[in-house]
Amino acid sequence: MNYHLLKILIVDDNHHMRVLLAEILRAIGVNAIFEAADGAEGLQMMRSHAVDIVMTDLTMQPLDGIDFVRLLRNSPDSPNQMIPVIMVTGHSTMKRVAEARDAGVNEILTKPLTARGVIDRITRVINHPRPFIRTNDYFGPDRRRRNDPDYDGPRRRSTDLPEPKAPRSQVEI
Repeated sequence: MNYHLLKILIVDDNHHMRVLLAEILRAIGVNAIFEAADGAEGLQMMRSHAVDIVMTDLTMQPLDGIDFVRLLRNSPDSPNQMIPVIMVTGHSTMKRVAEARDAGVNEILTKPLTARGVIDRITRVINHPRPFIRTNDYFGPDRRRRNDPDYDGPRRRSTDLPEPKAPRSQVEI
């Protein structure tokens, strides 16, 4: 992969984590790295720079990673609603992971960071992008990672439901 062609925005309120992540990205060949200290600054940075991937921390002040991603995905003035977002977090509980997924995050990268983990997540968002879907309360990458032909649970997507039947007439001829 030609990492040197990527433009990546790091959004994290911890300066040391931004430096660490930027060094990992430089080590794998990424040259264009932009940094923001919180979600609001990240949105502003995206308005002034073309970015290919956003890597954001989950826990920040005043605008955390979840709110940042929600604004990015749903705001009418979003600079890029469909940009791949990799959430970096030390809070990998199921609740927090589900919250990030439901906000529209493409991938989760847990701390401590490794070059292998960074490469894996970047490769996933580039080589295996998930289609974006829109529902009444969600816009973002498909939360289903794969279509399991053996799945026997409820089908909840409108595309999964059978076609509605035409109403039968009162009088049959």
